[in-house]
Amino acid sequence: LDVSVDMWNHFYTCLVSLWLHRFYVYSVVAFGISTWIVVQFFTTKTKTKVSEVLLHELGEDKLVNGYATLQAKEVCVAGVKIFYGSQTGTAKRFAKDLAEAVISLNLPVEVISMGDYDPDDCLAEETTSRNICVFLVATYTDGQPTESAAWFCKWLEEAVNDFRFGKTYLKGLRYAVFGLGNSAYVDHYNTVGRNIDRWLWLLSASRIMTRAEGDCNVAQSKHGSIEADFEAWKAKFLSRLQVLCRGEKKPCSGKCKKGKCKSLGKQSKESSDHEHGASEYENTEAEELFESSSEEEAGAEEAGGTNSVIDVEDLGNIMSNMKKAKVLLWTRENAGRKEEGEKREMITPALREALTKQGYKLIGSHSGVKLCRWTKSMLRGRGGCYKHTFYGIESHRCMEATPSLACANKCVFCWRHHTNPVGTEWRWKMDQPEMILQEAIENHQNMIKQFKGVSGVKADRFEEAMTAKHCALSLVGEPIMYPEINRFVKLLHQHSISSFLVTNAQFPDEIRNLEPVTQLYVSVDASTKESLKRIDRPLFKDFWRRFLDSLKALSEKQQRTVYRLTLVKAWNVDDLKAYADLISLGKPDFIEVKGVTYCGESSASNLTMANVPWHEEVVRFVQELADLIPDYEIACEHEHSNCLLIAHKKFKIDGEWCTWIDYDHFQELVREHERSGGSKTFTAADYVARTPRWALFGSRERGFDPLDVRYQRKNKARDISGC
Repeated sequence: LDVSVDMWNHFYTCLVSLWLHRFYVYSVVAFGISTWIVVQFFTTKTKTKVSEVLLHELGEDKLVNGYATLQAKEVCVAGVKIFYGSQTGTAKRFAKDLAEAVISLNLPVEVISMGDYDPDDCLAEETTSRNICVFLVATYTDGQPTESAAWFCKWLEEAVNDFRFGKTYLKGLRYAVFGLGNSAYVDHYNTVGRNIDRWLWLLSASRIMTRAEGDCNVAQSKHGSIEADFEAWKAKFLSRLQVLCRGEKKPCSGKCKKGKCKSLGKQSKESSDHEHGASEYENTEAEELFESSSEEEAGAEEAGGTNSVIDVEDLGNIMSNMKKAKVLLWTRENAGRKEEGEKREMITPALREALTKQGYKLIGSHSGVKLCRWTKSMLRGRGGCYKHTFYGIESHRCMEATPSLACANKCVFCWRHHTNPVGTEWRWKMDQPEMILQEAIENHQNMIKQFKGVSGVKADRFEEAMTAKHCALSLVGEPIMYPEINRFVKLLHQHSISSFLVTNAQFPDEIRNLEPVTQLYVSVDASTKESLKRIDRPLFKDFWRRFLDSLKALSEKQQRTVYRLTLVKAWNVDDLKAYADLISLGKPDFIEVKGVTYCGESSASNLTMANVPWHEEVVRFVQELADLIPDYEIACEHEHSNCLLIAHKKFKIDGEWCTWIDYDHFQELVREHERSGGSKTFTAADYVARTPRWALFGSRERGFDPLDVRYQRKNKARDISGC
């Protein structure tokens, strides 16, 4: 019992002591708790920072319970696949150029023609391949894709509208689009590139950068040529590709407070969500340079994601933002145009290189001259061109030139393979006609000099050739587009050079305002609106009205006028009655009918040798056409050129054809016309000359000058140049 009492007393004493000293006990406990809280706070903060750094550097999937796992470095970009759809070969060339640049980044690359690719079997694989898909696509006639890209585009469009594919069919596919087009075709400019970009986006594919559009129209191109447009876009693409290779999804916008980014976890989530949208990589500079992806898509993303419904209350804000963005872009573009100050040159460095390789001697910024193969032929006594047979020109003294390389058509049979620029009006720098003519003559003479001492060249003709007597303004392009064409023609006549001017019947006012020329041609490549659109592929939307108006303008000219028909089998050899109606409209003095010349394989058109008519077929066509136009008869033939001449009967004087030209008398008449200030006029009948018998249709020579010797080429490539 005493022991129990003692224990209780001891325990009681301890309790009383603790109670009396409770303040000290509370202080110790409080200090301990505070210390623990402080330690826990700093430990957690440090751990969070480390985790965030690891998350940023390694990625969320490589962290387990906050610790980094020892895994191989993630591959963000496995490679690049470049798809191209090309008609003239430009997109293909760009694809190869881009591939070389990607290879320099040590990335695997594959260049694929859309015509050789089955999207139904393969495209979905790109959603998980970690490849970047690049689409370089050209827009062809009427906004249609090129032949090689037709099936790819058709499949993609159907997939968008087929519920069985679903709206997320291509989710995970990363892509970029560069379109190739010509802004002169206003209604169809870069339609294919825009469609592919939109269709991929609608199937939930992700743009890595905004769409870019290259422009063949050098007057409107952002950088002066489509090649320069591509180079600017390529630099942006390669920069973006390097960012993706480093695993960065979206760069800092620069709007964070105190220069610090928002939480990386939030940013990662935002990047992931935003990656699907149109403006995943909003490169301000790129938007200044190119027409960017549709603002509607970006607006939809900001309103709440791809599949969300936009509230009516939000619609006003979205449309307001879109309008502001468009106004800003328009303002920047116009500011850039004003800074440029003067107009651009028509001949870009890439175009200069291409035309120089084809033998053109370029003059200034928009003109050129080239030696015709018939000039070379007649120098050697091997015969002249059909103009020698029909009109008596001396082919070795003929200079083929143009003051305008630009054209308003892209004819399927153009033997220049569409290397020249196109346009509907003059928007380039302009050279003076005096300079153009002087350099044209000098370049022509220099090309003639190269034949001095060449075997077979006749000495007398070589000396004569050094002084040009005729100028065929039919080299390439549309000469009548040149604003100073009248001054240029007058300068030709002042140098005693006759003028043969060819126009494509798209500039009726210019035809009416044209000063007298020796002979004015209008190309009549088809007899109906549909066939003309298919063959000439004109830039003007009102091309048919312009065509008919040009023929009416031709009927008002007093000097010699010619219809030039180029026959292409299976394209424009039908409907002779329509041709007869066009002849009655324009009332030309002559009608040249020529079989198309096959220029070899060209990506610019799909013509083959099957489209080239035999000479007998051309003769039959001409005979049938002549039966429908009673005021005309077949006058001459040049079998060597597969060409015949139908002439108005007024040139059959006293039973003899007078289709040749008295060139000396023409120069006298035109000088009198200029001295009188235009009051003293003259007509085609005033400078005719008798046609020799060997040039007439049905002659034994069939249009070949008996003074020359016909040369048959053997196993040699044909020279397709010539008027």
